[in-house]
Amino acid sequence: MSDLEGAPRLLPVGDVELFVEEYGDPADPAVLLVSGAAATMDWWDVGLCEAIAAGGHRVVRYDHRDTGQSTTGEPGRPTYDGNVLDGDAIGLLDEMHLAPAHLVGVSMGGGIAQSIALARPDLVASLTLIATTAVGGVDHDGLPGLEAGLAERFADPPPDPNWSDRDDVADWYLDGERAFAGILPLDEHRVRSIAGRIFDRSIDPAAAGNHWMVVGGGDDVDLNVRSITVPTLVVHGTHDPLFPLPHGKALAAAIPDATLLVLEGMGHQVPPELTWHHFVPAVLELTHRTSTR
Repeated sequence: MSDLEGAPRLLPVGDVELFVEEYGDPADPAVLLVSGAAATMDWWDVGLCEAIAAGGHRVVRYDHRDTGQSTTGEPGRPTYDGNVLDGDAIGLLDEMHLAPAHLVGVSMGGGIAQSIALARPDLVASLTLIATTAVGGVDHDGLPGLEAGLAERFADPPPDPNWSDRDDVADWYLDGERAFAGILPLDEHRVRSIAGRIFDRSIDPAAAGNHWMVVGGGDDVDLNVRSITVPTLVVHGTHDPLFPLPHGKALAAAIPDATLLVLEGMGHQVPPELTWHHFVPAVLELTHRTSTR
C-alpha cells in the first residue's frame, strides 16, 4: 500500500464517495468502525482508534453519506433509505479489500453491523455491538422504552442551531451529548473539540439529520439475530437512556455464544475514555480469539 492509499481520502462506493481514515498496519486484520445515526467518524476518538490498532489491527473509520466529507445531499431531502447505509458499509469493505473484517458498530452502526453479518457473513470476522438493540428475532414489546426525559426531548426537540455559527453548533452538540450520556462525567472540552472538527470538515453539517428520516426504513427484510454465526461481543451501558440495559442483555442472549460487557455508568455513546480499560481489552480478546479459530 502506498502512502497515498493509507492517507485520509475519499473512496468511490456505489453512487457516492465515502471519506475514510486509517490507523495501524495495513497488513493487519481490519477493524471497521461504524458510527451511529447522524454521526461523523469523529466520535471514534483518535486515542481509541490508536489503542485498538496497537493490538495488531488496521482500524478504519469513515463518514456515512450525508456526514463529514462524504457525499452530501440537501438537508431534509434524503434520496435513499436505511438499507443504503448498510450497502455503503458493504461497499467500503469490498472497495478497501477489508473482508473478513471485525465490525464495531454503535447504535445505528450496531444495527448495520448486525444486518451485514446476517446478509453477508463472509465479510465479517466478528461483531462488537455497542449501545444498540436487535434488528430482529427479539420481542421488543417486552423491553423498556426510552427514558422519560429523552422521550420528552424527542416529542419536543430543541431547535436546530445556526449551522453557519461554529460556537452555536458546538453548543447544540454539547446539549445533545448531555441528553444521551450516562452518569459518567461528560468531557465537555472533548465534545466541543469534536463538534468543532465536524463543523470545519463537513460539507453541510445540517444534512446529517437526513439519517433520522431513513433509520428503520427500507426493504421489508425479515432479520433474526439468532441466526448470526460470527463471534459477537455486546457492549452496553448501565445508564443508556435510548436503549436501556435490558436491550443489550436481550441481544446478547439471542445471538449464539455472544458475550456481554456491561459498562457501569455509560449512556448511549461511543465508550468514553473512562471505560477504555475495560472496553479495549474486551474487543482485542474477541478479535484475537477469532483470528486463531
